[in-house]
Amino acid sequence: MPATEIRIVVADDHPIVRQGLRQSLEAERGLKVVAEATDGQTALDQIKSLTPQVAVLDIDMPGLDGFSVLRALRAEKIEVEVVFLTIHRDEDFLNEAINLGAKGYVLKDSALTDIVTCVKLVASGQHYVSPALTGLLLNRQQRTASLSQRKPELKDLSPTERRVLKLIAEYKTSREIADQLFISHRTVETHRTNICNKLEIHGNHALMKFALAYKSELSDL
Repeated sequence: MPATEIRIVVADDHPIVRQGLRQSLEAERGLKVVAEATDGQTALDQIKSLTPQVAVLDIDMPGLDGFSVLRALRAEKIEVEVVFLTIHRDEDFLNEAINLGAKGYVLKDSALTDIVTCVKLVASGQHYVSPALTGLLLNRQQRTASLSQRKPELKDLSPTERRVLKLIAEYKTSREIADQLFISHRTVETHRTNICNKLEIHGNHALMKFALAYKSELSDL
């Protein structure tokens, strides 16, 4: 085995996709697919037992989806770089992948040409997004720049409100937040309302989106 060999787990519920990915990856010297998975739970188990450098995960899989697998890996502090393989060209999916810490985001219709470059870059600590999604990345950067102008508004929140916002960014429910902060569920809901009022956030999912956009700043709390 070459000293620089990159070990990879590939997870997708379509055997033809897995076969194509394996062939593309292993045709390149120094890349080795050590396991394949047909569902999220199997992928999670294989990553934990085989400790690959890179996991290529389909977002849409039976049982645990790709996002859920990555959340579980992060929760258990398992070191592996993740590449998401997907048909989704939506900005929300790309943002979710990046916010969760994925280093790669590859469209299935260009996977066979993109995957080798992606895995090599990701294994070296860099990011890769399919070129067809460059426009979405620009949108994200512009929105981040715009949000940064509102950053001082976080200072308007009380320490407890900031802790609540941080836990929202970690996908905690109100009841989970209540348990973690040793306060009532009703108090958490009051904090959520106050946060929205102070930051002028409106809409059912706006608070979650705001929390995710500021996740890096909130992680210092």
